[in-house]
Amino acid sequence: MRLQLKKLLCLLQALLMLLSQIFTLNGAYKIKTDRAAIGLTSERDVSFAAISADALQVSAQEKQRCRAWYDAHIRTADDPAYDFTVGGKSLRRHLRDWTFEIGEESAVGAVERGGKTTVISLRHKKSDLCARVEATIFEESAACQWTVYLRNEGDSRSPVIRRFYAADCTLDTGETTLYVSRGSNSQADDFELLHTAVTPTTMIFDATEGRNTSYLPYFNLSGSKGGAVAAVGWTGQWRASLRQTLQGVKLRAQQAFFRAALEPQEEVRSPLASLTFYDGDNALKGFNSFRQMQLDCLYPETMRPMRGYMLANEFCTLTCDELIETVQTTDPAILGATDYFWMDAGWYTYREDWYDGVGNWTPDATRFPASLRPLSDAIAQSGSQFLLWYEPERVRAGTILEQEGVKHDGWIIRNGDNLLWNLADDGACAFLTDYIAASLEENGVGVYRQDFNFDPLRYWKQADRAFYGGRTGICENHYVTNLYRFLDTLCDRVDGLLIDNCASGGRRIDLEMCRRSVPLWRSDYNCVPADGSRKADDLEATQAMTYALSCWLPYSGTVQHTESLYAVRSGVMTHPMVMNPDPATYALYDDVRADMTKRYFPLACGGTDDSKALAMQFGDAESGSAMLYLRKSTAPSYQLRLNGLSPDKAYVLTDPDDPTFLVRETGQTLMETGVTLTAAALPHAFILSYTADA
Repeated sequence: MRLQLKKLLCLLQALLMLLSQIFTLNGAYKIKTDRAAIGLTSERDVSFAAISADALQVSAQEKQRCRAWYDAHIRTADDPAYDFTVGGKSLRRHLRDWTFEIGEESAVGAVERGGKTTVISLRHKKSDLCARVEATIFEESAACQWTVYLRNEGDSRSPVIRRFYAADCTLDTGETTLYVSRGSNSQADDFELLHTAVTPTTMIFDATEGRNTSYLPYFNLSGSKGGAVAAVGWTGQWRASLRQTLQGVKLRAQQAFFRAALEPQEEVRSPLASLTFYDGDNALKGFNSFRQMQLDCLYPETMRPMRGYMLANEFCTLTCDELIETVQTTDPAILGATDYFWMDAGWYTYREDWYDGVGNWTPDATRFPASLRPLSDAIAQSGSQFLLWYEPERVRAGTILEQEGVKHDGWIIRNGDNLLWNLADDGACAFLTDYIAASLEENGVGVYRQDFNFDPLRYWKQADRAFYGGRTGICENHYVTNLYRFLDTLCDRVDGLLIDNCASGGRRIDLEMCRRSVPLWRSDYNCVPADGSRKADDLEATQAMTYALSCWLPYSGTVQHTESLYAVRSGVMTHPMVMNPDPATYALYDDVRADMTKRYFPLACGGTDDSKALAMQFGDAESGSAMLYLRKSTAPSYQLRLNGLSPDKAYVLTDPDDPTFLVRETGQTLMETGVTLTAAALPHAFILSYTADA
């Protein structure tokens, strides 16, 4: 009976996931369908077994497993891990129609930090279509990644390309369960971690109208024969499918909609595909290996924990002189601990509200007669950087960009009040790059905040028909490719520039964006309107988002409220931003924030339920921090068990709130028995520090 029920649920889930594809251009229905589908088989109260510090090290066996897979499926002409169909014939089924040339493997770090890169060249024998696979293996991380490029080198249109898979392969993981996270949808359960079996029916995960609203493009596959974390880098309508086979998991990843012939000399690319291999069936090994790989190899080397101060939001009407005075009169204790002053929307010319001036990236001459440079200079003199908000892809009627865009066919895509600046057009991309780079330099911007507040998929589909001869997916492909070029060029032109990745919160979190940026505002659920009102569970939601998103990302941020110690500790993260800082608490927990870039251990999954405790731990075998949140309806006492320690080592635990609290125990005792913590009043947040006892 149970088996039959399981089969029925799997079939119903598969049907709902297929139904979700029908709602591609109706985000509200799609999100509801996606939630219903994943809810049929998944559990939300996820827990993990203890794992020792030694077991978290990347082993020689894992490195060899990665190397063997990479050589067999990437550096190969026999069984490639990607596929595409040309003129009705798939690469993998018609390998004889292609010539392969496998290039030399580079030295470590020659192309990608910490990795060895190979270029595999393919040429179609029956047309002028060529393929190029740029692949990198990060041997010390037991990880690899690759991107496929297709180019028409002829002087006439190529055959039609479809079923363009960045990944099309089977992972030898045996019977497998999946860990996946919800996307960002301005809900309290944004990024919630879900655990489910990979089913024999196909499971489909994808973006919603071009942004990551339903799911994040990260998948931890924990199998009986070993695991792998699969990730997709595509800031558009990505799609990934998973299916349990006798061998393991059949994985496919792609740009969801692509069917097009290429014009002469035209090139398109696949999403970035990434695999991080790990042994054993404890998914914590996979999460931590994936986090460390990103820190070592992918994130900008200048990335670090940073603290922000909200100088001006979209409701602010202060003048330049008044804002300079705010900076200069800021409490020295706050000033010395501030990495950047944050100026959000509304600094440019607009008519009635901040959003109708998007496209005017020139400071409001009434408030800022000499540009924003005097303000950014004052911020620089204080020892901080200037963060400035832009939304360059959205254009409103009557703005500078709209007036320029209408002069050029194909530079603007119209669909309602929000116009999309068409980055797919190389001329439009170059113009916008020059315009924004000049603005950043003129205004002294050190942290560039790029927001994106509407869904682009319908615009891309419309442009396919209007500008690209009805070729499905061409606009999106060139748009996303040029988006990365745009961001990379800004960093090349503006020395030391850091990028904040925002899209109505965290709706553009993916591997390619994380190579370039950090989400400083991960969810719009944390927004505070003009009247200052807040959601009743915003602190618990912040805790839960840190708990879940930390499985995948070492860096993220949002607002840190300061009205109580519980509020301050609820907002401890690598990149907190404060609006009304309290000098007594503002600079606290820098050591905890540094620990958050080490290993991560979810200890107690409380979600936003105020009757459940939530706990998490960051650190390594030598030192770290553990946070325990007892909500208003939980029991006042909790038995906290740590994870990831060396069983035979002795550790010392301390509590900054209680000088008399001192615990000396072995790692084994702390992981198996733990320590009892009791709050005098609820809610209460404990932060414990631990160090190996010399």
